Amino acid sequence: MVQLMQETCPAIAAFLGCMGVASSIIFANCGAAIGTAKAGVAIMQSGVNSPDLVWRNLIPVVMAGVNGIYGLITSIILLSNINAPDVNGFNTYSLYTGTAHLAAGLICGLSGLGSGMCIGVAGDAAIWACGKWDFSTKQVRGFKAFGKRNNGMDRKKAGGGDKIFVAMVLIQVFAGNIALYGLIASILLSQQTSYCGGGDAN
Repeated sequence: MVQLMQETCPAIAAFLGCMGVASSIIFANCGAAIGTAKAGVAIMQSGVNSPDLVWRNLIPVVMAGVNGIYGLITSIILLSNINAPDVNGFNTYSLYTGTAHLAAGLICGLSGLGSGMCIGVAGDAAIWACGKWDFSTKQVRGFKAFGKRNNGMDRKKAGGGDKIFVAMVLIQVFAGNIALYGLIASILLSQQTSYCGGGDAN
């Protein structure tokens, strides 16, 4: 019986589970950092010519930051399912559970990494497009000051600029969905547990 428990619940199982916890938060945060950095640089550079568009262009930064939250959620769920050895020193955390948790962490982390890179690259291009359109419109219509038009029209009614902005929002939403799909899959996989010593298998 003891031999069977050692084979089913080896000491390395907990290591695999902890690596799943680390993978989810590390890769997801790397994706969030890459997306924030790419979009943040574009926002600051584009804001020199179009400072009134800075707040609207913060959408990629927000979307990238959400990926880090997904990784945090997954890591908390996985960590709560990792069991310490019992009072007799026997491991109850099985190799099956550790492998499942490692895979769950990698799913969420790598999905967040890919999503963050997509958000950063697409957001960078979209922010530059919005800024370039805004600045060129100012020059064509003879702007004398930021945020003003000769005919008194609000900037949001520019037409073409709004279409670019809507396209950016849609791109960011679908890019963020990649991380969301990884979160859902990782949560489902994290529930596949089997513990030694009378634990239930799901």
